[in-house]
Amino acid sequence: MLQVRNLTKVYDDGTVALKNVSFEVEDGDFLVIIGLSGSGKSTLLRCINRLIDPTEGQILWNGIDLAQLEGEELRNARRQIGMVFQQFNLVRRSTVMTNVLSGRLGYTNTWRSLTGRFSQADMQKARGALQRLGIEDQAHKRADELSGGQQQRVGIARALMQDPKMILADEPVASLDPVLAHSIMQHLEKLNRQDGITVLCSLHYLDLVQRYASRVIGLRDGNLVYQGTKADVLAMTDAQFKEIYGEEAERLGSGLQGEMKTTTGSAT
Repeated sequence: MLQVRNLTKVYDDGTVALKNVSFEVEDGDFLVIIGLSGSGKSTLLRCINRLIDPTEGQILWNGIDLAQLEGEELRNARRQIGMVFQQFNLVRRSTVMTNVLSGRLGYTNTWRSLTGRFSQADMQKARGALQRLGIEDQAHKRADELSGGQQQRVGIARALMQDPKMILADEPVASLDPVLAHSIMQHLEKLNRQDGITVLCSLHYLDLVQRYASRVIGLRDGNLVYQGTKADVLAMTDAQFKEIYGEEAERLGSGLQGEMKTTTGSAT
């Protein structure tokens, strides 16, 4: 179980990105985080993975406070937490295989990681990850030769190489068209259901939230303003919608065709 307690993040310039945020995630949940750009979604995920350090609060994962770990203990904990990024975060001039193998760096000794010499077991594992994501035929291409959807699948395969117990996906489909977005979300859903991997995913399209989330939390200006189940989101009222996205928010469409937008553009 993941327990976030009174999590606060204040950046050096004084920006308060998170304010006493508290929630729990059961093992095997598919938790979706919603909110406008600047609401704190990315900061929350990066605090959980300790890519940035929280200012205050606890991040308890199976009873261990990730916020307090340092050095080897932190590295050991982080290698069990996969990360999928909005902009893929690949080494664009390296091959797909090399990018996927980088997910094993937390398990590889320093000499092997510096020289890029991976074991045959790791190579086989990488091929299996690529096959699972349906891009085994792209293994020897450079990452920048791939489409956006293919690059994001490489990112998921890289995360899978960590043997993660939890995957944090930060707006993983924001730059993709709707068809590709559903394809990527379906891959994350399979890892959640078939492997029992807990998934925390930030999204801004209501149809995706309704389709894939088992639970939802909403952030606004760094505050936790909503918690609900899939059924709650399907029945979300305009009042609840505006509590998260502001009075200026408009809901376009309805049901699984709806998107979350403001009068000035999409909520990213």
